Amino acid sequence: MLLTAATTAGVLAGELTSPEQQALLTIDATTAEAEALLETLVNINSGTLNIAGVRQIADILRPQFEALGFTVRWNSMDQVQRAGTLIAERQGTHGRKVLLIGHMDTVFEPASPFQKFVRKGNIAEGPGTSDMKGGLVIMLYALKALNATGALDGANISVVLTGDEERPGDPLSVARRDLIEAGKRNQVALEFEGGSRNESGREFATIARRSASMWTLRVQGEEGHSSAIFSDRMGSGAIFEMSRILDAFQSKLKEPDLTFNVGLVLGGSRVDYDEANVNGKAAGKSNIIPPVAIAHGDIRTISDEQLQRVREKMRQIVNEHLPRTKAEITFVDEYPSMPPTEGNRAILKVLNGVNRDLNLESMEALPPSKRGAGDISFVAPYLDGLSGLGAVGAGAHAPGETVDLTRQPIQTKRAALLIYRLTR
Repeated sequence: MLLTAATTAGVLAGELTSPEQQALLTIDATTAEAEALLETLVNINSGTLNIAGVRQIADILRPQFEALGFTVRWNSMDQVQRAGTLIAERQGTHGRKVLLIGHMDTVFEPASPFQKFVRKGNIAEGPGTSDMKGGLVIMLYALKALNATGALDGANISVVLTGDEERPGDPLSVARRDLIEAGKRNQVALEFEGGSRNESGREFATIARRSASMWTLRVQGEEGHSSAIFSDRMGSGAIFEMSRILDAFQSKLKEPDLTFNVGLVLGGSRVDYDEANVNGKAAGKSNIIPPVAIAHGDIRTISDEQLQRVREKMRQIVNEHLPRTKAEITFVDEYPSMPPTEGNRAILKVLNGVNRDLNLESMEALPPSKRGAGDISFVAPYLDGLSGLGAVGAGAHAPGETVDLTRQPIQTKRAALLIYRLTR
């Protein structure tokens, strides 16, 4: 991979340099300013489908990046019914080319009752506080601290902020085009989604993220009076066939780093399935053999190889039909995987050098099963990366989401020194 043990030797300094020390002082001096920006961003609703709200976030961030010497552009995503992507680039001649990744949208649409930033001591509650407006502020103020010391001069840094991470536009080839192109131009990716911390307060780094893809199972059987169920003429019916398949998925597919879920099941004499919104209704009678059944779920894997292998097993299970039934399974790709690689581990080694020099605990890699899918996975085939560099909080994606404000300056310092050392 691009970042090996040999190439990390020069970025594992045992002491803070003068620019690094100055950057840390700048972060301490701008903590209140950073918190004020976080409050402003959180109080703007930027649910994925609130196009105007996402663009308002971009309008606030754009001049901030421009003031740091970045060339900034906005690529509208009208064709996929999403707001767009904010791209900021600063060209340089030394160090590695570093891509910083984030998103401006949240899961909280305007109809949600959860809308405001509320400070409760050292904790702030609000939509997107940890996922991931806190991460946007960490990214920005890390860059501001480096700029204040002149450390951005000569650095080659790109920033890509998507506006639809929580509900990506379709097709993904369009919605993630800018991100993928940036991935091909850079060497290291750092994603500022929320940091991971366990119940005892220990923090973990993310060197891998699992994929997310959908599957839909459609089953057909004979319809008739229940007195003839299991007969040669009527067979087993659609719901028994569906049950056989789902039970076989559970008993035959299990392996490390794989999860598969059934989120919706419909079956009966009649099924009305709204595929776009993943809901529906069914009707049937206890004395009628059901002719139709539908199930919908997801698969999460650590690699494309695992995904393709599991899908083939699922197809084989589906094709072992009970008498007088038919079944078909289809798949839809959403987020690819970010497998753990030696290159990713090498960046974690650099991060732990930063942790050591900040007198912070060394971070182990978070098990992939404890992390959802993310935008960094779209660039994982092209470069090495780390995720989880953003805010530390709790309750993401639900009313009551919080961020630990005491960790914001610490995360900002980590990010600033990591970016600095990677771009030397």
